[in-house]
Amino acid sequence: MVAVPYDEISSAFEFVGSAAPTEHSAYISLDTGRIYFVSELASMDEEVPDDFETSDRYIAVPHKNELELGKTLALQFTAHEMSDAYERVESIFRYKGAYGRFKDLLETKGLLENWYRFESGAHDKALREWCAENGIQVVDNRTQPAA
Repeated sequence: MVAVPYDEISSAFEFVGSAAPTEHSAYISLDTGRIYFVSELASMDEEVPDDFETSDRYIAVPHKNELELGKTLALQFTAHEMSDAYERVESIFRYKGAYGRFKDLLETKGLLENWYRFESGAHDKALREWCAENGIQVVDNRTQPAA
């Protein structure tokens, strides 16, 4: 089992999720724990192994949608925090630019900070579960004393 610092896994997850699925990718080496970043949108100044997409020694960091942390998560939050607006939020997510409109709605209802906490907790939980399922030992540097 390879050990990888949580903050590195989290950064890779954010990178992958910052664009549409397949536009950004990150791969974890199951031998070294090193993370390689690849983008269809921009040139990355990093050399990546030739076989990272075909070898079983690399695992692709999932996009947030693969872990049901996109629209599904927003609807879960809506059902819990503002069930009266559920149909409206469902409608928002039928069109491009949904997250901006969703966050605008949350801000008008004074729930934006609650959303950020909910989203962060859900991302953390899902990412740690994904790591465990894929044989990646998370090194949690938040709990280690500073040097």
